[in-house]
Amino acid sequence: RSSWADYSDDLISKGGGVFSRQAKQIKLSAEARTLLDTTETAMRPLDLIHAILRMQVDLWWNGGIGTYVKASTESHAEVGDRSNDSVRVNANELRCKVIGEGGNLGLTQRARIEYSLNGGRINTDFIDNSAGVDSSDREVNIKILLNAAEKEKGLSRNKRNKLLVEMTDEVAEFVLRSNYLQTQSISMMEEQAKERLSETARLITDLEKTGLLNRDLEFLPSDAEIDDRRQRKQGLTRPELAVVLSYAKIDLYNGLEGSDQALDDFLTTDPQRYFPPVLRRRYTDLIPVHRLSRQILATLISNNIVNRMGPAFVKRMQVDTGADIVTIARAYVVAREVCQASEIWRSIEALDNEIPATIQQSMMFDVGRILRHACYWLIERYGDNLDIVDSVEELKKSMAIIYSRALSIVIGPAKERQKNSTQEYTNHGVPDKLAKRMASLLLTRGGLDIADLANRHRKDVMATARMYSNISDRLGIVWMNRCVESLEVEGRWQALARSNLRDDFYRIRRDFATGLLAGRSRKTPEEMFNAWLENNVMPVRQFDSIVAEMRLRHDIDFATLSVAAQELRKLTDSL
Repeated sequence: RSSWADYSDDLISKGGGVFSRQAKQIKLSAEARTLLDTTETAMRPLDLIHAILRMQVDLWWNGGIGTYVKASTESHAEVGDRSNDSVRVNANELRCKVIGEGGNLGLTQRARIEYSLNGGRINTDFIDNSAGVDSSDREVNIKILLNAAEKEKGLSRNKRNKLLVEMTDEVAEFVLRSNYLQTQSISMMEEQAKERLSETARLITDLEKTGLLNRDLEFLPSDAEIDDRRQRKQGLTRPELAVVLSYAKIDLYNGLEGSDQALDDFLTTDPQRYFPPVLRRRYTDLIPVHRLSRQILATLISNNIVNRMGPAFVKRMQVDTGADIVTIARAYVVAREVCQASEIWRSIEALDNEIPATIQQSMMFDVGRILRHACYWLIERYGDNLDIVDSVEELKKSMAIIYSRALSIVIGPAKERQKNSTQEYTNHGVPDKLAKRMASLLLTRGGLDIADLANRHRKDVMATARMYSNISDRLGIVWMNRCVESLEVEGRWQALARSNLRDDFYRIRRDFATGLLAGRSRKTPEEMFNAWLENNVMPVRQFDSIVAEMRLRHDIDFATLSVAAQELRKLTDSL
């Protein structure tokens, strides 16, 4: 039964206080007049609230009940909160830099969008105060687990209640971590909102077609408005992106939870971290049979994938590969484990407030791009037979060797690229260890082929890597790949053409290496390639001549690189 009168005046800053809305007038201290930018010595309570809302401050934290900001295009009647009509302001009157929404509906969605378009920083209420919902969900699921422990393990009610109290801080950390990752994802989306406007627009349309999303109800821009933003070089705002992010998670969750496939293999990597460590230690056998285990897994997987890879990732993978949602989710988890992405992300996040956020975001984008390429490789290699446990076991150890010895594997221009990438990161304040680890990610796509070839043909992974590197350098494939990456694209189809061309060079190189390793020679992989060069002097010389002519061109285009791929295929077909 506490009240506002319970606040201690001694703990309130000089000039501040707690004042009643029923007072006739409120006297303003010198400090208050400075903050409000007014010469008035007193104000009526409603006028004071109105002035506070328009203060020039860094942060406005909304923790109360009621809608205090509307868009300038909205009427008070549209807001539907008559009790605050007299104090409500328009979004274009706000002078704060950031708004945090601890309460619900402090602003209308249109107001958030208008404020964002004017340069303000805001998410939405359902993003900023999602911790409450998350806490409640976890409490219910933990209690379900403990109820099972009472029945099957003899856990007493007193010990159960004591456990609940002891786990409070750990659950709070889980919840705050979830909030951190969710808002980080929105910031990543915002950074590329202009460049990915078309991709986001396609996602909105796809979600509408499924009946999941009502664009008008969520105040998302129409196709005409998106075209207008494209002309003005504006992407979606944070409040709009928050809506897209949430629906992408719901869509992925529904696909995973409603699938007829078992999700048990996800338990090997994702699962139990939902529960505090003490429960994972004591009740390992009860967690997989939790009656909401499938729903918990679907929630964890969808949150992790969308937060890390963006809202359009799964839809894009479905279109490009034809794989189902569960296979794509498996490919992501395997790629994350094989590339050790979780450790890299943690290292990047540890640099908060130590290096510019733009550098952190750039590194995050690089990790995400590498994982996307790895997912394509995994789906092409395994298809619907992809199994998390088996694939990680097959690839992770070899990939760890490749990453740790990256500089000793690559030669020529590829080695210089490794060194330059590392130096670029360290120039921005990134620790040397992390900079080298980021640079080593450049080997991922080729590294997966190397690891797979070494496993299939029972060859030493480093010997296979050196052969692969020699092939890449001697036949100019490193240069060709760099040219592909430098191609400028406009729209989805050109981007797809570039991606297909890049993949073609990798396939040719893999097929060539496969042909060399398929023989029963006792030579090392490197010796096999050198022997092939000696036996194919004339065709190699002709190929070198074509590539040398290409290198003289100032503008390398799709046609030139397509011819390079054809000539390379002809050369390697001689095996």
